[in-house]
Amino acid sequence: MRKRFKYNNIPTIIDGIKFDSKAEGKRYTDLKLLEKVKNISDLQLQVEFELQPSFTDSQGAKHRSINYVADFVYKEGDKVVVEDLKSKITAENPVYRIKKKLLLYIFRSDEDYINYEFKEVIK
Repeated sequence: MRKRFKYNNIPTIIDGIKFDSKAEGKRYTDLKLLEKVKNISDLQLQVEFELQPSFTDSQGAKHRSINYVADFVYKEGDKVVVEDLKSKITAENPVYRIKKKLLLYIFRSDEDYINYEFKEVIK
């Protein structure tokens, strides 16, 4: 009997890497092909971005940092693409939506920042 997952996803392993879903594994193979033909470069998986550092408040309570973990990050031309693959259900998750909004704000394109582009792929 197979274990049931929260969003009915089926984990898969490709190139010895465990992916949370078949769709994420398929996207990885697509990106590897794009990297091979030099359409993208520097493909990275599960890249963590700090949205808010940890801190201690005025009452002495410690608060952990808030992080966003992107499925894929790669270079495409002169920009860095941060890509997340989501199902329709997970794309509506309130915590995900807030973290996405913070990421978009912090890493918005500006002359002083790296040229980031956020791609959300809904499967």
